Amino acid sequence: MKPLLEINNLETHFFLDEGELHAVNGIKICLNEREILALVGESGSGKSVSLLSVMGLIPMPPGKILRGEVYFQGKDLLKLSYKDMCKIRGKEVAMIFQDPMTSLNPVMRIGDQIAESLRLHMHKTKQQARKRSVELLEMVGIPDADQRSRDFPHQFSGGMRQRVMIAIALSCEPKVLIADEPTTALDVTIQAQIVNLIKKLQSELGMSVIWISHDLGVVASIADRVAVMYAGRIVEKGNVEDIFYNPRHPYTLGLLKSIPRLDERVPEQLEEIPGTPPDCIDLPASCAFASRCDFAMDTCFQENPPVFTTDVPSSLSACFRWKQLAQRSRKYKATYDK
Repeated sequence: MKPLLEINNLETHFFLDEGELHAVNGIKICLNEREILALVGESGSGKSVSLLSVMGLIPMPPGKILRGEVYFQGKDLLKLSYKDMCKIRGKEVAMIFQDPMTSLNPVMRIGDQIAESLRLHMHKTKQQARKRSVELLEMVGIPDADQRSRDFPHQFSGGMRQRVMIAIALSCEPKVLIADEPTTALDVTIQAQIVNLIKKLQSELGMSVIWISHDLGVVASIADRVAVMYAGRIVEKGNVEDIFYNPRHPYTLGLLKSIPRLDERVPEQLEEIPGTPPDCIDLPASCAFASRCDFAMDTCFQENPPVFTTDVPSSLSACFRWKQLAQRSRKYKATYDK
């Protein structure tokens, strides 16, 4: 089956006074129909920049997409004109941003902000757009939607504003929804509501979702497949069960071991990943994770590992020692299953 969205060798850099920042370094991602793909990694790993590049929202300058292809329905989005990209952005491919308060217009009523997209892309009349905006607010769980559509963003709570952003993103029934850490600023209860809402709408509308997050707990509950990102590169990809039970990259294993578990009678001490992430202005030509890795060998400090196909079906790892990781992962899985 041909992927709905295919990203090949995407490379995005920022040219700053301090030097050239290598934000995204040749990533490859495929998104299938009706699938939820999670892109995970710590802050600064290049997750958001990757998808902002896909949407054509990188500020240029200082940013620049040096190379790559982004195929959507047979079209390379990176080669489209600004006018043609505007026809796709918001209609075919929509995005929910991390902070709704900075994404919503503070002096524009909520209903008008939803209607704006409907009138632009769906060519609805003012009355039709108004009616549909109320329906969308009801769909995302806003009570008394007709009255609340006349309110301004500051009159909504954080969770309600995020629901409004979801309504705007879904207004034109996109085929692909990109959610950039949509639950980061919300408390745990509201996080669960937003996750359940997107899962429900994804199932009902049949769209595909790319979920950007550093919260592996949320990822475990929503994703079908996971891509792990470090220093602007995809270091591991696989089904969500494989990533959590059979990690094949030391960075993934380190992330998993740093998560507190509530099912243990005597909680184990959390293990941190030693060291700090590399400076993306001065990335090494070798493995960027080698200086923090317990499995590193001489080759890791001399070469950048290619992406290997592992013993786990549909799993890829950019690690020379993924076989040694497999032995450690089996022990980790046994502990996790207890």
